Amino acid sequence: MTSPINRTLQTWRASPTLAHVAPLAAFMLLGGLAGWFLIDNEELPWWRHSPEHWVYPLQTVVAGALLWWFRDHYRLAPWRGLPLATALGALGIVVWLLPAWAYTWFGVADWPQPTFGIPMVSADDSPVWSYLGLAVREDGFDPWLFEDQPWVTSFVIAMRFLRMVVVVALIEEIFWRSFLMRYVIADDREFHEIEFGTHSWKAYFVTTLLFALIHAHEDWLGALVYGSLTYYVAIKTRSLAACVWMHAVANLLLGLYVIISGHHGFW
Repeated sequence: MTSPINRTLQTWRASPTLAHVAPLAAFMLLGGLAGWFLIDNEELPWWRHSPEHWVYPLQTVVAGALLWWFRDHYRLAPWRGLPLATALGALGIVVWLLPAWAYTWFGVADWPQPTFGIPMVSADDSPVWSYLGLAVREDGFDPWLFEDQPWVTSFVIAMRFLRMVVVVALIEEIFWRSFLMRYVIADDREFHEIEFGTHSWKAYFVTTLLFALIHAHEDWLGALVYGSLTYYVAIKTRSLAACVWMHAVANLLLGLYVIISGHHGFW
């Protein structure tokens, strides 16, 4: 006889909606742990002043396990449009990085900050330019925290790339393109009855705007452009695989850029 717990798990596992939403939801909820545990005091143990070093691997493992558990719901095929996805993934990440480069090139730090009539206590109270991505992007996840232990550093970097190139690429495209794009135009139908890549301006605006808003405000402009390019790939190829591949290429290039440049604020 099947136990109530097993019946509940089987019901959950059979849900197409849960399969498309749960991995990203779990990923984001676990991400909040970093803020709860963070105490900005380097005299404390690393897991308190840099909790992202254990939270990020935890996100990777849990979201990865959910992807595997729900794997029967995902339809990556057809595997087409990969050259287009590669090109637009590279273009998207270049556009994402351009404002930070422009910040240095044009000396944005010396520009007056518009206040729109709102009193400021300090110059940092109204980072208007940062909403266009014009900001310093050096503070963030530091892969060299354990540089005196090379094997730990290698593990940290490997897990960071596994998280962003594989897990994030899958959970985000499964949610944004495979679920939300179809859900907002499904009306009284089930979202999975809508063909992947079906075009709708409503789907475009809802998906792209929400995709941008879950990122840091410095990334909004880049995320809007990148989200638009991914939407184009989705409707052009009608292939979830192409969207996941594009995201993986973009995140791989971004990760390599961060390692080389030291601009840790991008990841």
